[in-house]
Amino acid sequence: MAEKQEIELTRPADFSAFLGNTAAVEHLRTAIAAGRFPHSLILSGPAGAGKYTLALMLTMALECERQPRELHSYNPALGSTGQSLASFCGVCRNCTRIATAFPLDEEIDKAIAAREDLRETDKKETRVLIQPHPDVLIIPPDPPQLLVKLGQVRSIIQSAHYLPAEAPRKVFIITASSFMKEAANSLLKVLEEPPATVHIILLSENPGELLPTIRSRAATVRLGALPVEEIEMMLRDRRPDVPPKQRTLIARLAQGAAGRALGFDLAAYTAARADAMLLLRQATHEPDHTVLFKMTETYRAGAEGQQKTSELLRTFSLLLEDILLIQAGTPELLRNTDLRSELERIAQTVSFQWIEQASRSLDQVWTGMRRNLLRSLSLDSFAGALATSNR
Repeated sequence: MAEKQEIELTRPADFSAFLGNTAAVEHLRTAIAAGRFPHSLILSGPAGAGKYTLALMLTMALECERQPRELHSYNPALGSTGQSLASFCGVCRNCTRIATAFPLDEEIDKAIAAREDLRETDKKETRVLIQPHPDVLIIPPDPPQLLVKLGQVRSIIQSAHYLPAEAPRKVFIITASSFMKEAANSLLKVLEEPPATVHIILLSENPGELLPTIRSRAATVRLGALPVEEIEMMLRDRRPDVPPKQRTLIARLAQGAAGRALGFDLAAYTAARADAMLLLRQATHEPDHTVLFKMTETYRAGAEGQQKTSELLRTFSLLLEDILLIQAGTPELLRNTDLRSELERIAQTVSFQWIEQASRSLDQVWTGMRRNLLRSLSLDSFAGALATSNR
C-alpha cells in the first residue's frame, strides 16, 4: 500500500504539471498527435530541468490506450495555431505501468539489489535495466562506473527488432549521455535504420559528450532555464516549509531547473560547498596540505564516491562563475549570495587567467572520472594545479 501511495504522489496528472519550456513541450506533443514524433530524440538541459519526467510523460502519450487530444487556442508568442496536442489518460493499463518508473532512483536501487542476489558469475553479465512495461525500457548508467555499457545497448538492439507486444510503440529511454566507447558505437546501428515502431529518447546535460554521429542521427530539443523569480514562486507554493531566505538561495542555486529546486538538498550542497571553498582557500592563501589531504581522502571509489565528487565539482564550478560575476561588476547575479563577502575578497586575489586555468583543470578532473582514475589523487592534483597557477 505504501508503495502504491508513493507512485500516486509522484505521478503527474497531465502535461500541465510540467513547469516551464511550454513551447518545447507543445512542439513535442504536436509531433506525437500528428504521428511525426522523431525515432531518435535528444532531450538536453541542466540536471533537474525535468528531462526524465518529460521523457516518461511523452512515453505515456505515445503508449496511452485512449490517446486523448487537447486543442489549444492561438498564442502569438508561441506561434501556435490551434494544433492538436497529444496527452495521456493516466489510468489505462499502459499509463499506470509506465508511471511506476517515475521514482527512478527507487527502481534503480531495486535493480541493483536484484543483481547483488545473483551468483558472482552472473553479476558480471547482468546490466541494470528498468522495464515498467513490456514495450518500454529505461537504461540508466550502470554502476559502479555509472556509464551506459555495451550490454545495455545490446538489450536495446535485440528488443528493437521485435514488434511491440502490448502498446503501439517501443520506447527506449537512455537517462545519461556518458557511454562506454563500444556502447556508443553499437547504438549507431539502431539509430541509422530505426524500426518504424521504435523511439529512442536520450537524455543529456551536455550533448557534446555524445559522438557527432549520434547527434547527427537524432533530433534535439533543449529545456531552457526558468527565471529565478518563477522558481522562487514555485518553491513558495510547493515547499512552504522552506524559510524565505533559504528559498531565495535555492532558487538561485537551482540554475533555472524546477526539478532540482523542488528536490534541492541544501544541507548536502552546503557540505559539498564547504569542501569546494577549502580548495579555493588553499589556492588563494598559503596551503595547508594536511587539511587538504584529509578532505580529499574522503572521496572514495564506487558510485557513492562518484556522486560526492560530482557534487563537489559542480559546486566549485558555480563558485568560479560567481567570482567571474563579481569581477564583471554584476554581483546582483550571484548564486551563492550567502558567501558574497568572502567571494568578493577572493575575486580581488585571482586573475581572469587563473579562473580560465582553473576551469581547464576542472575539465581534466571530469575526464579522469570518466576514465575511473583514483578520485582522491585527482583532487590532490587539481588542488596543486590551482595553487601553482595562482603563484
